[in-house]
Amino acid sequence: MHLADDAATRALGARLAQVIVPGLAIYVYGDLGSGKTTLARGLLRGLGFTGRVKSPTYTLVELYTVSRLNLYHFDFYRFRDPREWRDAGFSEYFNDAAVCLVEWPEKAAGLLPVADLDLRLEFAGDGRDLSIHAGTESGEACLTRLVQMPP
Repeated sequence: MHLADDAATRALGARLAQVIVPGLAIYVYGDLGSGKTTLARGLLRGLGFTGRVKSPTYTLVELYTVSRLNLYHFDFYRFRDPREWRDAGFSEYFNDAAVCLVEWPEKAAGLLPVADLDLRLEFAGDGRDLSIHAGTESGEACLTRLVQMPP
């Protein structure tokens, strides 16, 4: 899918907000500036969050209690070793009651639970291209609902 600009990226995040359910792990891949946090902002706005949405690059995780769920927004960009994820005690956040949205999941490679949804953003001209892969049945159900939504 091609996303022409930041507005299109936020709009996709808002659409995603309509189909996610507690218990999902969503991993977002992409280079610096590719739109990972912009997508997170759209998702949170779609869930009804009206406050400031910041990248958790320095805090590593931000909790948003919105709508019908707790959403943990992670950013592992600063990890130098995947074991930092385990040492930080983040595994308890990945449970059936929460949604975990992870930027830079590759920095915790091999230690994170299986992603329900993998989203990959790549620069494409002035916009970006997005590919989405479902890694579980829950992710497949979410992706099916997303694809069936009117644009």
